[in-house]
Amino acid sequence: MEIIPYGKQNITDDDISEVVSCLKSDYLTQGPMVEKFEKSFSNYVDSKYAIAVSNGTAALHLSVLALGLQKGDKVITTPLTFAASANCIKYCGAEAIFVDIDPDTFLLDYNKVKKLIESSPKDAFKGIITVNFAGRVNDKERFKELVDKHNMWIVEDACHSPGGHFIDKSNNIQKSGNGRYSDTAIFSFHPVKHIATGEGGMITTNDYSLYEKILKLRTHGITKIKSNFLNDKTLAGSSLNENEYPLWYMEMQHLGFNYRLCDINSALGFSQLKSAGTKLNKRIEIAKIYNDFFSSKDYIINHSKYVAGHAYHLYVITVSNRKELYDFLRINKIFTQIHYFPCHLMPYYRNLGWKEGDCPNAEEYYKNCISIPMYPELSELQINYILLKIDQFYLNQNENS
Repeated sequence: MEIIPYGKQNITDDDISEVVSCLKSDYLTQGPMVEKFEKSFSNYVDSKYAIAVSNGTAALHLSVLALGLQKGDKVITTPLTFAASANCIKYCGAEAIFVDIDPDTFLLDYNKVKKLIESSPKDAFKGIITVNFAGRVNDKERFKELVDKHNMWIVEDACHSPGGHFIDKSNNIQKSGNGRYSDTAIFSFHPVKHIATGEGGMITTNDYSLYEKILKLRTHGITKIKSNFLNDKTLAGSSLNENEYPLWYMEMQHLGFNYRLCDINSALGFSQLKSAGTKLNKRIEIAKIYNDFFSSKDYIINHSKYVAGHAYHLYVITVSNRKELYDFLRINKIFTQIHYFPCHLMPYYRNLGWKEGDCPNAEEYYKNCISIPMYPELSELQINYILLKIDQFYLNQNENS
């Protein structure tokens, strides 16, 4: 058996052909392929606007900047996430407030968030960054109702959930990133994600004013839209009798960043998006096999149960003897991963005052969690081998106890 990683990209001949076509075109960056990818992605998630950026971290940073996050503000997020979900808050000089997870769903606990907001002074928090951990989409309708009462915003970290959804109170499907219950949503196109561009990210929103702000911030704070120019025409280089700004003119109106995605990456993303639905269905099929297997195993504490709309970027099980299982599987060429060490206990955040016991559910989860292989190209033989080896490990544990 060859090594089975926990996740991997799949690059097809069609993907390669699309990238080669871009390489042969007139534009490698700031060309038409970026907008083409953006429009296709906004159609995929059913949002009005999409902005391609250099990675998911850039998407987070630009989102909170556009929402006006400033030094001294406070934003609520989950400790069970990659560090970028919280770090983007610190980039703005604001304070990340970690609220514990629901131990059953592994998602930010709505009831704990509600209790914190309602027991705090008015306007104590500017917003919430929810995270669709492992691909399970947070019920943002509840969060949206809560934040609207307290003049807050929501950023949906949907890096794990393109193609996923939740069911609202009216029994309607609400796609991850569609913007109906969040101000912005952000996605990552890292190779282990559903859609791979090498490095890359996307921001979706239904708010045109946010869309305009993010476009400027993505490119150094510069605009080329004549109707938005602030300097007068003659200062820009026009003659006194000319009514238009010169064609070359542009203005830097904000302190922005170079967070653009190039056409080469966009071409790969545009091609990958064509098969995203098929690949998502395959992930769901694999998850159902895992679910059926683990539901009868007494060594499983919890697992990524089947939930309508779960995008299954990860398939997580929580078990005893996690470290021993990790080592055993690695010896048998099954490379698992741990998602994630609680963010609030990273040394950086510990130095800011966070400590053990602040988020006990997330801390207990970390002691037992392990992400087993989950990607569309897993074969039936590989899946059966993974399950056989996990079962074998715990059978041996019982025999030796």
